[in-house]
Amino acid sequence: MAYDVMYTANASVTGEGRKGHGRTDDGRLDVELSVPKGVGGDDGPGTNPEQLFAVGYAACFHGALKAVARKDKTDVGASTVDSHVSLGKSEEGLDIAVELEVTIPGVDQAKAEELVQAAHQMCPYSRATRGNIEVKLTVKAG
Repeated sequence: MAYDVMYTANASVTGEGRKGHGRTDDGRLDVELSVPKGVGGDDGPGTNPEQLFAVGYAACFHGALKAVARKDKTDVGASTVDSHVSLGKSEEGLDIAVELEVTIPGVDQAKAEELVQAAHQMCPYSRATRGNIEVKLTVKAG
């Protein structure tokens, strides 16, 4: 697939991978990494890849939602995206699954679901994960 690169994020991790240190080349993200107890770690003070992925996916999806809403001339200014990234065992090894809970006050349920489906088609994270991991969408309007 050919595309014009608009931006590239660069990061390095040192130490023991999940129990190490991560930093972007511009220094904007500089984090200690810890392994959660649920996957055999010590639940140290650092973040973990699943948390970073959850924030990234939620931010990207929310941006896509705002874009489709602008095109549709629908106000979603008070919307939120809560992301839940789960790590679990499968026959192939460790896998992740995602649930996105999208809340859009001020619109009816049908419109909210329409906007969320359109955002799911547009969002680069959704497109990258489609067919690879389970992604569940929960839509709350009101």
